[in-house]
Amino acid sequence: MTPDTDIVVIGGGQSGLAAGYHLRRLGLDFVILDAQPTPGGAWQHAWDSLHLFSPAAYSSLPGRLMPAQPGQTYPDAAHVVTYLTDYEQRYELPIRRPVRVQGVHEHGQLLRVATDEGPWLARAVISATGTWSRPFLPAVPGRDRFTGAQLHTAEYRSPKDFAGQRVVVVGGGNSGAQIAADLAYDTDLTWVTQREPMFLSDDIDGRALFDAATARRRALDEGRTDTGGVASLGDIVAVPPVREARDAGLLKASPMFSRFTETGVEWADGQEADVDAVIWCTGFRPVLSHLSPLGLRGSRGHIPTAGTRADADPRLHLLGYGDWTGPASATLIGVGRPAREAARDIAALLQRP
Repeated sequence: MTPDTDIVVIGGGQSGLAAGYHLRRLGLDFVILDAQPTPGGAWQHAWDSLHLFSPAAYSSLPGRLMPAQPGQTYPDAAHVVTYLTDYEQRYELPIRRPVRVQGVHEHGQLLRVATDEGPWLARAVISATGTWSRPFLPAVPGRDRFTGAQLHTAEYRSPKDFAGQRVVVVGGGNSGAQIAADLAYDTDLTWVTQREPMFLSDDIDGRALFDAATARRRALDEGRTDTGGVASLGDIVAVPPVREARDAGLLKASPMFSRFTETGVEWADGQEADVDAVIWCTGFRPVLSHLSPLGLRGSRGHIPTAGTRADADPRLHLLGYGDWTGPASATLIGVGRPAREAARDIAALLQRP
């Protein structure tokens, strides 16, 4: 049985492009299937004011430095989209879009990748679908009763959509802090977090975060004491807009509310507040439903892996889902190394009889 291609990469965002770069360097036969109609991955759907945590030179995919954005130390999302578009064109990566993958199935010694444009047979698959299309909303009593607006980070765009409104932002991570800072000037803002936010020192950016994540993974792999990784430094990178709102006294966090009312929220002490909108900055979950036919998920919902390779099926690699598949592998600068390892591992697999 002859495969249509040796390798199918599912996802054309930053992780899929990094994989494509290393597969191309090894001279392998592959295709990248991207569900998006245009280049840029999840970055093309980010809110208007989103900026990277690191300067451009420290936010690059393998082989091609991201050029600096004029007037910006930390590039914005639109600049990243331009960079990713240029990247896939520069390396002539074989991307087909929009193609939506419906499932990956066993097919003898091959894997059959079912799509809305028909099936692909491959000897190996790299899943690089990320998390953006699977936002997570925690269960909070009364959420369905609330008559105001509710949206997730993935749906937020601009503070002008909420000017003059009473808005609650939920989440103490970077997204929560950046969106709260975005809304702090033109709305009646309440920022709620599970615990007191921990701002990193103002001189720390994504370079230090990547180094901390890498050091933690190395320590765990060598059986040494857990260094704590990024969490040991704090929760929130003080990018300029966050720093300005914080220093102006506009980023005061309140405890998480305990339930919704019909018109707002209520805290455990009985205090209530009427609210027009709640923005959930509560993270995402890996997009893995297309791999369900393979039956590889463990008890925690993740597919057990050794590096990026699925423990139970060496034909499958998972790339760009955070520390689970490589230190900081959900970041631009962090995905290069696990992408290289995945490509080399697959090349070795394809050489076997």
